[in-house]
Amino acid sequence: MNAALTNSSTSTISTASRGQIWFDALTGTASSRPPILSASADLGGETAQFISVVPDLEQRFPRACDNVVGLEQGWGLAQAVRAVIETDASEPVKRPIVALVDVKSQAYGRREELLGLHLACAAAVDAYASARLAGHPVIAGPAMSGAFLAHGYQANRILALDAPGTMVHAMGREAAARVTRRSLEALDALGETIIPMAYSMHAFNQLGLLSHLIQGVDADAPTSADIAVVRQALGAAAADARLGPNDLSGRLTSPAAQKNRAASIEVRRRLAQQWQAE
Repeated sequence: MNAALTNSSTSTISTASRGQIWFDALTGTASSRPPILSASADLGGETAQFISVVPDLEQRFPRACDNVVGLEQGWGLAQAVRAVIETDASEPVKRPIVALVDVKSQAYGRREELLGLHLACAAAVDAYASARLAGHPVIAGPAMSGAFLAHGYQANRILALDAPGTMVHAMGREAAARVTRRSLEALDALGETIIPMAYSMHAFNQLGLLSHLIQGVDADAPTSADIAVVRQALGAAAADARLGPNDLSGRLTSPAAQKNRAASIEVRRRLAQQWQAE
């Protein structure tokens, strides 16, 4: 199983990304080097692997200096996850993988596109999916855009912090407002009635995609009590993931999904019915 959480931290240094803050808080180590941090630490009495993408000011690719997923980040995520799969290959119980997700987007740039940004992101997706199917509980926390697809969305369980700045979207608010010819205020109002257009974690939770929305935690300067709350939530998610199937079918069976994704669920049912009829 793999697990991921977005936007958490133990440090009070404002320049640190939430991914860095929470990585340090949950692993107690700062030995890894950006842009990919990976370390093992205790989680609920067992060893888990924590992985995060953090800013790298020395990046060769200028578009990827911030906490985004670019070429090196995509391939680095794949390498880190597959190292865990290989290490645990002969173990009867696979360790949880916790994806600490604090990524804005993909690293859009001409060089990145020419050198295969899509392949790097696909490699990360494939690694996470392979880990999940191999029996690793994968836990993830939501981020934004294509970056979340590469780092976290393949998780058995998704958790999020109910905190300012934590959101999920396919397009930035400013860009979406221009495309739909609406003001930012009108766009936000539209999200109140059309849930997939919303940006808040509350809206994302209504789609049945979150296993837990963690409230009352300071995302940028967490206390020891905040860290304990998050650690307990991650451990519970990993334990719960072990009890269920290693696919993503649970995202369609929750009460929230049944209510707010009824149309897409029906489309899936009819597609499966027609496919099997062939």
